[in-house]
Amino acid sequence: MSFSWDEPEGLAARGTLIVLAGRGEHGGVYERFGRRLAFDAYRVRALGDPAADPAVLDEAAKLLADESLPGPKVLVGSDTGARYAVELAAEPASGADALILAGLPTGPWTAGSWEAEIEARTGCPTHQGRLAGDPAFRRGALDGTPDLSDLPWDRVRVPVLALHGRDDSVSPLAAARAAYAGSPAHLVEFTGGRHDVLNDALHRTAAATVVLFLERLRLSPELPLIAEGLA
Repeated sequence: MSFSWDEPEGLAARGTLIVLAGRGEHGGVYERFGRRLAFDAYRVRALGDPAADPAVLDEAAKLLADESLPGPKVLVGSDTGARYAVELAAEPASGADALILAGLPTGPWTAGSWEAEIEARTGCPTHQGRLAGDPAFRRGALDGTPDLSDLPWDRVRVPVLALHGRDDSVSPLAAARAAYAGSPAHLVEFTGGRHDVLNDALHRTAAATVVLFLERLRLSPELPLIAEGLA
């Protein structure tokens, strides 16, 4: 099942984001993110967890090839969805114009309890409540070792924005930095941020960082600076 959020009536769409959810999630988990980006006139299509349903990747490929959706087209991946997004973008003529990766997983992790999992995922009380009351969300999905095959950075030819929480216990920052070494990614670290960066307590800052990246991308794949001097 996919979820959609479109630009407000009367505004021209500025691009399309295709979200690949992480372990245990579904596209509806990204409603807040989708609505915020749609308010800025970006269309958002949020898909499920490719690790649980490989058909999600076929759906993403169809959206990338859909000429009715405005460009630039950007793949957004959270948790293992980030790894799948890299692999999809590395395919010849994938149709992706850029990548946004959040909470890239780097190794095994075990929660031990639902309370520990939700605390590791997000520090946002609103999102914690959303997950706790969501019957479609799969608890315990973060436990274990995800597929950690080498990422094909050498075949990624598009701009990459990486978002990662400094307090991410599921995917520690030091390991994430190592995973991005030698990649084209620009890594943005969020102070106090946990694993679900797009749905964490700093979700507004994360969304603003994404919008700035998208606005630069619209000008050129070289991402020219459009604002300087912000402390």
